[in-house]
Amino acid sequence: MKKCLILVNAYSKLKSALYCAERLREEFALLGVCAEVRPNDFFACSVEEGGGLGRSVQADFVVYLDKDKYTARMLEATGVRLFNTAAAIEDCDDKMLTLIRLAGEGVPVPRTLPGPLCYTPGAEVKKTLLDEVERALGYPVVVKSSYGSLGSGVFLAENRAELQALSQQLISTPHLFQRFVSSSRGRDARVIVVGGRVIAAMTRRSEADFRSNIEIGGRGEKLLPDGELEELTQRVARVICPDYCGVDVLFGEEGYLVCEVNSNAFFGGIEGVTGVNVARAYARYMCGQIYGKEV
Repeated sequence: MKKCLILVNAYSKLKSALYCAERLREEFALLGVCAEVRPNDFFACSVEEGGGLGRSVQADFVVYLDKDKYTARMLEATGVRLFNTAAAIEDCDDKMLTLIRLAGEGVPVPRTLPGPLCYTPGAEVKKTLLDEVERALGYPVVVKSSYGSLGSGVFLAENRAELQALSQQLISTPHLFQRFVSSSRGRDARVIVVGGRVIAAMTRRSEADFRSNIEIGGRGEKLLPDGELEELTQRVARVICPDYCGVDVLFGEEGYLVCEVNSNAFFGGIEGVTGVNVARAYARYMCGQIYGKEV
């Protein structure tokens, strides 16, 4: 029997995440694949005392809807095919690492400065650092945690006092400073790419927030991507996340700018807006990779 495991975060109760897992399970069933949805609250792998790795999971492949890099790395090391790969999950989860990877391949992104890491309790943000952020990026400026989903950990500093307060708040957390693309305030494009091919896209808008995430009040509208947007997002997928990803693109003054790449992008919202069965497309792609074109 064809069998796969869909691993979700051990503690998440987000309806959007559970929707994705259940929809994939349903589509796998139609393809003759028995898919078990299971929270990642057990020890799928272990480092053995005498050397080597142990594994308790028995499946043809794993759909990894989590960000636990250790289990992902161990599963792959024991021969399990993950969707997405451990490397893709890590590169997308760390927003600064995402930008480094993309910029290194010539992908257009907003100008960004990495926040210095601080390991000293009680330390204060250096004024010279804030001076440099002001000179390089101006106001308003985006201050963003390197980790986070659904728009959390993303802030906008309108002046020096706000910049200092946000920098101090995040001083012990990996973070970054980014030029605010004013032409894209409250508006971006979310493009879903499966197996290197664009299958759905929407514009997200918010009248009340500079962020456009649907989960925090934004609304989606179906988007037919032009050739430039399609080529750009497919290029991003090739660079960082070739199996499945949601690419967030800003509407810059002189063209598109890639803001983030999501390896486990929720697809409930974009399915509702576009009518595209994202779960079916992704399930078919994974089965094709594991079992060949005929499933």
